[in-house]
Amino acid sequence: MTESALVRFHAGVATDSRGRRIQEILDWNDDQLERVHDYIQWLFPLTERSAFNPGAPILTATDIAAFRQRPDLRASLHKAFLRLLAFYGFAETSGDRDIHIIQAPDFPRRSQNWARPGNHNLLRISRILRAMTQLGLQREAQAFLAALEALNAEDPDRFGAVTLRYWRNAVSPG
Repeated sequence: MTESALVRFHAGVATDSRGRRIQEILDWNDDQLERVHDYIQWLFPLTERSAFNPGAPILTATDIAAFRQRPDLRASLHKAFLRLLAFYGFAETSGDRDIHIIQAPDFPRRSQNWARPGNHNLLRISRILRAMTQLGLQREAQAFLAALEALNAEDPDRFGAVTLRYWRNAVSPG
């Protein structure tokens, strides 16, 4: 069976629909990550067509199985997650069995760009949480959600109840 374009992209052997390899995107600076809007669907695919990028891949059951079976694909997804965490001002720490997402030293500066109601990055975070949950990185998604909930607890108007509900639904099984 032939691998999908999405699987080949995450395996590092093919490009996205714009001719970019995954490592090229992950090497972008923060301004590029903020300004460009058609890469997130390749890094964190979903089973629904993107309303913003009709050329983006649609995650299939075969793709999901490939990510869940192949450590290299999960490692690629994890690397993308770490890059976006840094973009948002977070970092991942791991213990023997636990994963935690913490605010990085530059969090105050980085969060000024996105941590407010109505920002398009809140939609990106929903996508990240859902894709990771579907593709085998549930623990990381749960840890990210916990960090976002803690941030919102400091200022309950920061994201709003609707956004939090979307994020919680994104990491729920099923």
